[in-house]
Amino acid sequence: MNDDRTVVLELTSIEATHLAGLVTQFVELLDESSLDVGASPSDPAIARLVPDAYPGDADASGEFRSLTASDLLERRSSDAGTVLAGLGRDGTSPDVAQLSDDELLQTVIVPLDRDALGCWMRTLAALRLVLASRLGIRTEDDHEDDDPRFGIYDWLGYRLDGIVRAAEGTATE
Repeated sequence: MNDDRTVVLELTSIEATHLAGLVTQFVELLDESSLDVGASPSDPAIARLVPDAYPGDADASGEFRSLTASDLLERRSSDAGTVLAGLGRDGTSPDVAQLSDDELLQTVIVPLDRDALGCWMRTLAALRLVLASRLGIRTEDDHEDDDPRFGIYDWLGYRLDGIVRAAEGTATE
């Protein structure tokens, strides 16, 4: 994507509200995670976000993690803040139950410049990693298409794919 191009993401209000809720929970998870210097995270979801750099060498992985993990998690939190700002949310969302059907289906337009686009892609990918951890998805075979618990995971993948295609200039309507 060239620097002067903007990708425009269209969501319904209900999608934007639910996404803001997911991103807010993600930020809370990041805020609550405390990493002992060099130690593997105790939460499997956080471990997916800061994987071992050297799977066969625990000492080297621990050293690498001690140098990079906190910065990586801070960047993820900053990226998530950009997503919330793009959604026009400050960590709060309207109560979906209080919105009319027309309000739920209103279109929310989110313009994404080059920097915001990167934040969105990294955040949606990180959310999918967290959900994969919670759902027990390690390989493609672990995903069950007709299990409704995978709906949000799939929707995030759909949105991430659309953003990537738009950034590459290959999106189709």
